[in-house]
Amino acid sequence: MILPASKKINLKVTIPKKLKWGLAGCSSFAENSFLPAFQLVKRSKLISVYSHDINRAQFIANKFGAPYSYDNYDDFLKSEIDAVYISSKNSDHYWQVIKAAEAGKHILCERPLALNSSQIKEMIDVCKKNNVILLVNHLHRFHPLIIKTKELIDKQLIGKIVTINISYNINFPPSDNFRFKKEFSGGGVLRDLGSQMIDLLRYFGGEISEVKGFIDNVIYKSEVEDFAAAVLKFKNGGYGLFNVSYDTKVPLIRADILGHNGIISIESFIDKKNFTTKLSIAIHGETKKVFRKRINKITFLIRTAQKTFLKKQNPLATGEDSLQNMLIIEELEKQALFQKE
Repeated sequence: MILPASKKINLKVTIPKKLKWGLAGCSSFAENSFLPAFQLVKRSKLISVYSHDINRAQFIANKFGAPYSYDNYDDFLKSEIDAVYISSKNSDHYWQVIKAAEAGKHILCERPLALNSSQIKEMIDVCKKNNVILLVNHLHRFHPLIIKTKELIDKQLIGKIVTINISYNINFPPSDNFRFKKEFSGGGVLRDLGSQMIDLLRYFGGEISEVKGFIDNVIYKSEVEDFAAAVLKFKNGGYGLFNVSYDTKVPLIRADILGHNGIISIESFIDKKNFTTKLSIAIHGETKKVFRKRINKITFLIRTAQKTFLKKQNPLATGEDSLQNMLIIEELEKQALFQKE
């Protein structure tokens, strides 16, 4: 049907809202990984940058096109932002999250969320009180093959879980990085890489009822440990094992989920340029299937955060997740102190 020329049609077009972000903490990860991926996300815009060093804040703001830079956190929060990405050292997460929540800003924060479980409990409460969303960067949860693995586990593809074995080993010699200063990091590789692996074990296998483990300095000597390993018992049955270290010049990042009916394996090749992740599925009586995917999981993280904040959805990795992870970390650290005594 052709409408008469005099007939007017009013089309109401909804213009997608852009999420306005502020960056708190100009880490090398923020500069070299997060912000380049951020530029690929259409409905997010960087507005403000905060650092205790105004020259660093101005440099990052100029490099990534943010109009404002600050060395005062309160002024930063008063700028035209909807959400804050906190990429500062661990010891700054606590007060920066609380101030951001009190200012009504949604929050994406690096892990570990704070230096201890008491701080995390307070951060969760303040975010709830101010009706803001707290999303924690447990980055591996946002990889499509990790999400697919979770779906396959939940569908009982490999049957009842027997063990989940996860390794994350890289070479990271002691340096001036805050991770090697206990005052700022709270601890070493267990809090850095181990927090991610504990989170993955809980994501795949459910909550933990018991944990036994070791913390040590195997290769490098510093204020903090360079190696950690543990066995965790799932409340629903089966066991999780992980080991993490800063000690291996040939990196190994791998997860093997062993069930009664089969095995799902995930391996990331981070030593290769534009590294890929491989997913292998071996089911009893069936031909083994292998899938490879090369993606930027940070872009997936930012898009997920954007959607979570704009639509006010439940976050994929919550403050409560970080609290459970930290309680496990604290238990392992207590065991390590007992072993030394």
